[in-house]
Amino acid sequence: MCLLCEREREREMVTGSLVVEKVGGRSTVTKCFSKYPLKFIVPGKVGSSEIDAVWIYTLSYGGGIVSGDSISCELTVADGCSTVLTTQASTKVYKSLNSKYSEQVLEARVGSNALLAVIPDPVTCFSTARYTQKQVFKVLYDSSLVIVDWITSGRHESGERWDFDLYKSTNHIILDNDEPLFLDTVLLERGMSSIAERMQDYQVMAMVIFWGPKMKHIQDQVQKDVKRMMSERLQFLSPASTRQIKTTSDHCSNRPNFLASSSVFGPQGLGVVVRIAAKTTDSVYTFLQHQLASMEQLIGVPPYH
Repeated sequence: MCLLCEREREREMVTGSLVVEKVGGRSTVTKCFSKYPLKFIVPGKVGSSEIDAVWIYTLSYGGGIVSGDSISCELTVADGCSTVLTTQASTKVYKSLNSKYSEQVLEARVGSNALLAVIPDPVTCFSTARYTQKQVFKVLYDSSLVIVDWITSGRHESGERWDFDLYKSTNHIILDNDEPLFLDTVLLERGMSSIAERMQDYQVMAMVIFWGPKMKHIQDQVQKDVKRMMSERLQFLSPASTRQIKTTSDHCSNRPNFLASSSVFGPQGLGVVVRIAAKTTDSVYTFLQHQLASMEQLIGVPPYH
């Protein structure tokens, strides 16, 4: 009886639930439930009608996540379906009131030969905000997945720069047999030193994760591009060029505007993760536009254009 009560409480806590299945040979949203503070928009069609993909936009009432909000979403992408989960603008996290946290949780299952692209705009935390998010993806070896998870330093126009109290983002990718493939947490927390001091000139942190056969061509290309970009941009760190750099207090101004690294994970290196630190949001948008452009043939339109 207690177990049934616990499951009922868990269902009541869910603020959104989505199921995408094949109907008449096309990927179709067969279940779409949401309640305050979450809302979904499912356009009739995005991009070419020849491409079989469903686009789902998430938004919150009030234009952002309010102190104390708790959002929990479940998503199932059935075998052979393609789904895009995205936003219409950056996710704003408002100021914390009485030290309350705001949180978002996404639990997604991706079926055989299915594709899920989670490609939101960045999170922007206001001054004193306390925000945590956790995303758990259950996949198969032949599932395909791309996740973009990123945060900006805040509202520059209001003089805020890494001025929030806490940001924590967790991403787990797990095989259907409960074998962990990728476990990652990013934590930025105000402490003895400010977050702004630790981040120095960098205004954006981003992570892009690829998994599965439909992402293979993008994985290969992005690893080559990141290696080339960093070779070019870090040339000033060579012994010859470092002799030309003044070792003064403004040395940090010589830091590259854009830093990226890539590494593989999972069996036989089937997954790739790219980590980014950048001085401008636009530079990250440009990187994502270029690296994800070929996804147009999978989801109907190129991401972030």
